[in-house]
Amino acid sequence: MKTIMVDMDDVITDGNFTNFLEEFLGKKINVNDSKVYYRQELIEGKEEEFKKIYQYKNLYENAPLLDGCYEVLKRLNEKYDIYIVTSYIWGKDIINPEENLKNKFQYLKEKLPFINPNKYIFTQNKKLLNFDIRIDDRISGLENGKINLLFNSWSNNTITEKELKEKNIIRVKNWYDIESVLNELDK
Repeated sequence: MKTIMVDMDDVITDGNFTNFLEEFLGKKINVNDSKVYYRQELIEGKEEEFKKIYQYKNLYENAPLLDGCYEVLKRLNEKYDIYIVTSYIWGKDIINPEENLKNKFQYLKEKLPFINPNKYIFTQNKKLLNFDIRIDDRISGLENGKINLLFNSWSNNTITEKELKEKNIIRVKNWYDIESVLNELDK
């Protein structure tokens, strides 16, 4: 059975981080218009102030799954060995890692009950792990895969199709696109 690595943030859910940023900054944020790679860059110089307010807040409380995620992952779980691989440590320590780990674990267990919690892997370095298929919104999470699917996101929309082709990466726009690409590759 082929193995699939699925990233969590911006692939399974968007979480609440953008909401926290908007609340903190007092304005609406359109991440598609911002020129940052990580949303936390929007609070540069104010990290300690942000941390005092938000470090223990649950990034995943009431956060919906992305459209099609549940249904497609449930179907894929019947054909593949699926692992959720995600980091719980934030740069500049603005979110408490212990709390974030607990919240991610609980969110996955509640929202995707058909995936065994023994198949959650929490790590900063996805390169250490080997999977047949990788699904991530960051190119760095796609190294070492045989099939690499870049989940379309605000953080990767400037990467050209030419660059992706050179790295053997297929851009997918949503969960139904993932299912379609994998079904086509299985033929």
